[in-house]
Amino acid sequence: MARDKASSNEVARRSREVQRTSDDASAKAPNPVWFKPVMFGFMIVGLLWIIVFYVSQGLFPIPDLGSWNILIGFGIAFIGFIMTTRWR
Repeated sequence: MARDKASSNEVARRSREVQRTSDDASAKAPNPVWFKPVMFGFMIVGLLWIIVFYVSQGLFPIPDLGSWNILIGFGIAFIGFIMTTRWR
């Protein structure tokens, strides 16, 4: 009975070690080459969307949306900011 308990503890310890090493390996893996340009691209496009809306006094980028253009610009920029949490 003690042997079964010891072997189950050993199995649990090994699975934690495997899980920890796989998490560490994936955490240290660098991002793909395209990740940083896309991240900054989203942030810049979102900012430009809002600037164009204000400078054009609502005529651009999509006039039918009106003030929703601000939300769209912030949404696009927010995608870039969310991507910064995965940047390594």
